[in-house]
Amino acid sequence: MVLTIVSFVGFTLFVAFYSWYKTRNENLSTQEGYFLGGKSLTGVVIAGSMIMTNISTEHLVGMNGSSYKNGFIIVAWEVTSALALILAALYFVPKYLKMGLITIPQYLEERFDASTRSLVAFFLLVSFAVTLLPIVLYTGAINLESLFEISELLGVSHQEGIWITVLFVGVLGSIYAIFGGLKAVAVSDTINGYGLLLGGVLIPLIALVFIGDGNPVDGIVKVFEHSPEKFSVIGDSDSVLPFETLFTGLIINQIYFWCMNQTILQRALGAKSLVEAQKGLLLTGALKLFVPFIIVLPGVIGFYYFGDALMDNQDLVYPALVKKVLPVGFTGVFAAVLMGAVLSTFNSVLNSASTIFSIDIYKRIIFPKVSDKNLVRAGKVSATVLAVIAIVAAPMVSNAPEGLFQLLQQLNGIFFIPIASIMLAGFLTKKVTALAAKVALVIGLAFYIMVTFVLKVDIHFVHVWGIEFLLNCAIMFVISYLIPSPKNIVKKYPLGNYKMQGWKYAGLVSTILVIITIAVYIIFGSI
Repeated sequence: MVLTIVSFVGFTLFVAFYSWYKTRNENLSTQEGYFLGGKSLTGVVIAGSMIMTNISTEHLVGMNGSSYKNGFIIVAWEVTSALALILAALYFVPKYLKMGLITIPQYLEERFDASTRSLVAFFLLVSFAVTLLPIVLYTGAINLESLFEISELLGVSHQEGIWITVLFVGVLGSIYAIFGGLKAVAVSDTINGYGLLLGGVLIPLIALVFIGDGNPVDGIVKVFEHSPEKFSVIGDSDSVLPFETLFTGLIINQIYFWCMNQTILQRALGAKSLVEAQKGLLLTGALKLFVPFIIVLPGVIGFYYFGDALMDNQDLVYPALVKKVLPVGFTGVFAAVLMGAVLSTFNSVLNSASTIFSIDIYKRIIFPKVSDKNLVRAGKVSATVLAVIAIVAAPMVSNAPEGLFQLLQQLNGIFFIPIASIMLAGFLTKKVTALAAKVALVIGLAFYIMVTFVLKVDIHFVHVWGIEFLLNCAIMFVISYLIPSPKNIVKKYPLGNYKMQGWKYAGLVSTILVIITIAVYIIFGSI
């Protein structure tokens, strides 16, 4: 245990020191310096930060728990991300950079009106505080409590150990986001991101070596022969993720998450050029095709080891597998990487939330003439408040019946799909009015809550996303037709300081990613 703690503390301190060293000369008193990293991020940093913002312990714990129970059908959440990232690289991000945006809601004011921007900004802050941040903290606490046995070390109950771990992680993550700004978050994410990819691959690889008596190929054959049905990527209509959902709500969700989500896109908005932004986005797409080896395969291996023993506690599978296969000397370093995964998502969301509050609410509504220095201060205060709310709410998300990852996706649908519908309408047509967008936003949100959580209609929630999207579109077009707005003018934006010449290999890399995505379903769909 001493070696585990020493290696954990050593790696964590190294990341903290390196992040401070790389950002020590940054000017964090301006909105561009604090919220966009001085627009200096390169493709490698953008990709590393995006992966770590996206992949945290809610994936390591939640998706591996889901694959333990449901098999490879859940890879759709990952492999279809590559397609959305292509759209982001080739269409959406060039437009955002041309507009000179700091936040995505800024676009909504330019396209619709100020109240639409404020409404979406408020919805996003609520979604961060009550869904993503608490689940990230809680899943991180599960892993760290399991690896370090904190409750036993401190002589407290298991639940108290979770609370203590949540508090520790929440405070540490807040320090990065509040005092370091986006650049510190992105730099620490890069180290932790590639560390997570390496460490995450080691877990299934070591397990397969053990299972195959030294040969990982024999190991994967044994795991496959033990439960071949777990390797199919085609979900039945009554499964946790039916195959048909790829063509209904899932693609809308992916477009929102990778093309319109402030937490993800803030890295691309901080790119030093369009070329670096596209490199970062497409490298992220390539990494997302690789990620199932880290967040899906271990769960299936866990089924080989544990059978049905953890079916009622599927979110404990990944920590149990790590403790079973990882040598003691590496446990501390891997725990530090897991800590980095938690911190990266937590501090990234905090940074994005503080950006949205500062730019879209504080500066626009409360104090329009605020100085950059006071605007940054407002961002730090808002991040602190959100961190406290998340820490208090984190233990309340335990015991999700279908697992924490599934719960996160269900909750995300409350906000993601309505926002995606009005964003897409804004981009694709000039006819939709501001009134229509606001009505669709509110009705779509109410419809999803009623159908999914109140009436609990027997339709898969991803299909409900698709239905909600069509409903929102219908509402927008009807209202825009009945109550047209002559002032609804889409502005033309200056090029700003960005070089709008794209990456010359963007089309080739995009084609390769599409081919690989289709190949995954052809190869594994036949199992």
